[in-house]
Amino acid sequence: MAISTTFFIVAIVIVAIWLLIEAKRLKHKLWAFFLIGLILFTYISFTVSLKNHEIDLTSVGGVIDAGKLYMAWLGGMFNNAKAVTAYASKQNWSEVDESAINTTTELENIWSKL
Repeated sequence: MAISTTFFIVAIVIVAIWLLIEAKRLKHKLWAFFLIGLILFTYISFTVSLKNHEIDLTSVGGVIDAGKLYMAWLGGMFNNAKAVTAYASKQNWSEVDESAINTTTELENIWSKL
């Protein structure tokens, strides 16, 4: 009986240590995925924002112009996201459409008066 209890406790300790190691490894993997996603987003958005503009990236002035253009594009993107979010939050998201209930009640009142 004592051997099985000891074995059970040792098994729990081993599983706990393994879970801690995997949690640390997962944290590092998530950080790596976040960084890879951030680099891909920056590269793709930079190329999209400069697509129709002829900017010379070999000169200092061209790099500064490209940075200004990218920051303006990024700011516009965040302003658009803010506007869409504000519009969506102001909508009536209730489960019951109150306008339909009021219309039905008004129609019933009209028919009862006839």
